[in-house]
Amino acid sequence: MGRLTLILLTSTLLSSYFHPGRVVDAQSIFTIREVSLSMEPSNDVPRDTNVTVRCRAVVSSLGQEVLNRQYTILKDRVQVYTKTTTSSEDLLYPLPMARAFNSGKYTCQIAIEDKREVSKYQKLTVTGLSKPELHLNKAVVNEGEEVTVRCTAPGETGSIIFYFYEDSKEIKEEQVSSNYAETKIRFTSTGIHKCHCAYTVVVVPDAFRSEQSNIVTVSVKEIPYTPVLEILPIYKIYEGDTLDISCSLRRPQYNSQSTQLILSQGTQLLSSGTKDKLNHSLVALAKHSGEFECRLEIGNVVKVAKKNVSVTELFSLPTLTMSPVEVFPREPLTLICKSESLASERLHKEELTYTLEPSDAYLIPRGAGVFQGKALNADFNYTCTATAKGIMKQSKILTVRPKLPVSAPKITVLSKVILGRPFEILCNSSTGTLPINYTLLHDYMPMDMITVKQPYEEARFTVTITRTDDISKYICQANNGRKELSRRLDATVIVPLSHPTLTVVPTLGEIYEGDHLYLICGVQGTPPVTFKWYRVGNENPLYSTTSNSNNTDYQVKDLAKHHSGMYFCEAINPANTAVGSNPVTIEVRMALWKKALIGGICLLVLAVLALLFVLYYRSKRGRREAAAELSVKPSSPKSDDSLRLNLTHDTEVYNAATGAAPLYDRTEGRVTNGTRDSVASLPADFSNRSSYSIPATV
Repeated sequence: MGRLTLILLTSTLLSSYFHPGRVVDAQSIFTIREVSLSMEPSNDVPRDTNVTVRCRAVVSSLGQEVLNRQYTILKDRVQVYTKTTTSSEDLLYPLPMARAFNSGKYTCQIAIEDKREVSKYQKLTVTGLSKPELHLNKAVVNEGEEVTVRCTAPGETGSIIFYFYEDSKEIKEEQVSSNYAETKIRFTSTGIHKCHCAYTVVVVPDAFRSEQSNIVTVSVKEIPYTPVLEILPIYKIYEGDTLDISCSLRRPQYNSQSTQLILSQGTQLLSSGTKDKLNHSLVALAKHSGEFECRLEIGNVVKVAKKNVSVTELFSLPTLTMSPVEVFPREPLTLICKSESLASERLHKEELTYTLEPSDAYLIPRGAGVFQGKALNADFNYTCTATAKGIMKQSKILTVRPKLPVSAPKITVLSKVILGRPFEILCNSSTGTLPINYTLLHDYMPMDMITVKQPYEEARFTVTITRTDDISKYICQANNGRKELSRRLDATVIVPLSHPTLTVVPTLGEIYEGDHLYLICGVQGTPPVTFKWYRVGNENPLYSTTSNSNNTDYQVKDLAKHHSGMYFCEAINPANTAVGSNPVTIEVRMALWKKALIGGICLLVLAVLALLFVLYYRSKRGRREAAAELSVKPSSPKSDDSLRLNLTHDTEVYNAATGAAPLYDRTEGRVTNGTRDSVASLPADFSNRSSYSIPATV
């Protein structure tokens, strides 16, 4: 029984926990598939239309779980409405009687537990604004009186800018957050004035402008007060005349309203007061030509009377000039003070006097307005004053700046001087008043001129020389009214390299193995020179050195056959132009002792071969003679001619075998020993020999 009760209680609790309509606290399984937003009836509507913003969310979930949905409506990224619901129905956000302020970009956002989705935006545009209404608290006012003006935009909301107009001219602007604005307008001129207003509803980033309001007329009456300005004399006025000026008030009889009178010329206040009349006198000057003003102030009302006055000059403002225009310290100068024009009908030329200031300026008067003396060593300011009939006029300040004589210029080069190439020459004086004319001279003949007007400018001349001694012919002249010459230009001239040669020691036909080879590279040009030796076929130099001489050598010790080849040299100096020699072919010959050894061996071999041949030939002939003696009978002795023929035959055979010189010259009874006419006697037993010839003995 107890177990059954426990089962029923558990079932009841679970049933109540999962009752339909109750929010599940456990983690639910769902997904937000889509969120969309729409405008009803349309995205573009006229004002006073009832608009509904519809937000629809499509949510898929597992089972019958009830989900909490939090909807948020945003307008231009600003939250305007929010609602939490468990309903799956669309969220509706009403905009009754829509106005321009409701225009904007709307989005809908839904959040369920930790998931959030936002719809694409929809733009709502509400067209048309209500007509503004203008109200004034008075229709008839006195000049200077203020009127309260109120402009209303019926039914509009949001940020609104109101504009107020008087006689079609905008006079005020007010920005408020309500649908009306008030301001005050003061009418300063009499007559009928027409007023209206308009407004703009600001919906960032757009703005909507209303039509013009109703027109309200205001009648402005003149107050019976008038300022009066009088100036004497009336006709032509000269400097020195007395001007009598009065500023008065004309008012109604028995009217004691407080007033203020002000007399002025331009920005200069001449007189002021609360009385009904102001009087002012002054000695007329040219500067008094212009407009005088009598101003009446009654409360907020201002009335003005104006008159123009023209004052004729007795004499013009003096000018102070200097002659000559430029001077050096302690040089004579003349200052001239003069008024260019004067009123001859009122003033004679002799009545006009001139003075120079300061009075201790070391200049002496030499006539009317003429002052002479010497220029000071430093700058000095002068002014002069012209005086006639009590009127004094001062000139503008004249600053006399004595010119500083130019110093002797310094002439230098700004780069390396390479023969045949352009380079720059700088002429500069350390002191001297600008402008300075610099002239470059060559052998005292002008070549070019440059004027230096500013401290940062330089006199640079571009020249080219073709001979080294031309460099010292350049000098510079500086002139600012004083002339100075520089010294002659002193600079090192770099001669580009030329005529490269490669000399070989020993001579080309006498280079043998084991010798020392000297490759001497020589050029014409300015040292230091960097020499490099190359072997044809190798990119890298065999040797490199820098010398202050125009030639130097590269030594190859203990020559061998592999040193044979083509060699050349290159040279470069500060002119940065490399030159190369013609290639030289080096052939390393065999050493002389090797030649002698080979020659001796060859001769020895030849001698051995000759000896072997002779021995072989003799043995063969002996065998033939023996055979002949056995087969042939003895014969009678031969004649002398037959003997000589046999002897000649035998000798030629021997010489052919040994390469020896003939032993006889075919002359009877003579044999030779390598030289013609060397004679020897035949042997005594010649008659006892056989018929075959035998070698002759020397």
